[in-house]
Amino acid sequence: MLAHGIGDSRHSYRFLVPGLVAAGYRVANVDIRGCGESSLGWDGYSRTDIAGDLVAVVRHLGGPAVIIGQSISGGAATIAAATAPDVISAVIELAPFTRAQPIDLGGLIRVKRFRTGYTRMAQVIVRGRVADWKKYLDVAYPAKPADWNSELARIEATLSEPGRMKALQDMCKSKPTDAGAQLAHVTCPVLIVEGSLDPDWADPAPKERRSSPTCPPASASWP
Repeated sequence: MLAHGIGDSRHSYRFLVPGLVAAGYRVANVDIRGCGESSLGWDGYSRTDIAGDLVAVVRHLGGPAVIIGQSISGGAATIAAATAPDVISAVIELAPFTRAQPIDLGGLIRVKRFRTGYTRMAQVIVRGRVADWKKYLDVAYPAKPADWNSELARIEATLSEPGRMKALQDMCKSKPTDAGAQLAHVTCPVLIVEGSLDPDWADPAPKERRSSPTCPPASASWP
């Protein structure tokens, strides 16, 4: 089960799906609520809401499943694993948000990449403009994929649909405290992958270690 991050769609896994299928895996690649081709008008866009959707899909398809979740969906994967251990066998979290974090004032001063990402994300939350989201993506993708121009055009077209940016803003405003509260209840294997140039964190490594309350997760990072 593949679940993408805020402001994107299942298309973000376009390079991963063929490899998983070729390796013999059955793959379910979803648009989380309010994103991609999913409908709008949901009552909530929290990690708990998204986790419920993911578990429902897994149960519908027969399960069990490994969830790969990025950003907000990483937090949702935590909740899914904690609340539905009968159908979630493991989780892989890509740059997840699973705990509420204090504002890193020192990091904002020291790390330009973090300061730029923080500022651009704040503009997205306040203004709700696609142009600001594109500026945030520019720093979030320090190395652009070969199809970046067409991919960015696709993202812009989707987020220009009425209601899409509002859903993105609601997700940005949602707190990860619900995921943090479930960390102690996760008993399945967990892999956390964090990029060292992720603009959402001044120093990603300590955040990885805080993702589990009981033991350090297996983790990997890329520049």
